[in-house]
Amino acid sequence: MSELKLRLQSDMKTAMKAGEKDRLGVIRLILAAIKQREVDERIELDDAAVLAVLDKMVKQRRESVTQYEAANREDLAAVERAEITVVQSYLPTPLSDGEIEALIASAIQETGAAGPSGMGKVMAVLKPRLAGRADMGKVSAAVKARLTQS
Repeated sequence: MSELKLRLQSDMKTAMKAGEKDRLGVIRLILAAIKQREVDERIELDDAAVLAVLDKMVKQRRESVTQYEAANREDLAAVERAEITVVQSYLPTPLSDGEIEALIASAIQETGAAGPSGMGKVMAVLKPRLAGRADMGKVSAAVKARLTQS
């Protein structure tokens, strides 16, 4: 079993004992999402796959916050923000812009990509390295900008 899943299950028990209902609810949502993916794909997720699930959950909640704020539902947006905080506590620390730029440069050099046609190759190399540690939308835009300059 992945280390991250074990940590989540341990934290769930701790939250139950401490009576932290909000945190417990979010951890249960995370574990349910992981279990759903395992059942759908008939596999046991490793840490990298669990991070991908967590990353997706954060992205969904950010979109919800945007929609709730547009609808003037600050109460619902606050709930989503609280969930984001809990989910992010299980993600590795985000990389700085400089670290991301260095990884992009090394991936471009590694793949020998030149021009926008090499975008897929570069992103395929970067995705596992940046999973849960960077906003892939921003990374994609940065890669595209780098490749169109060359």
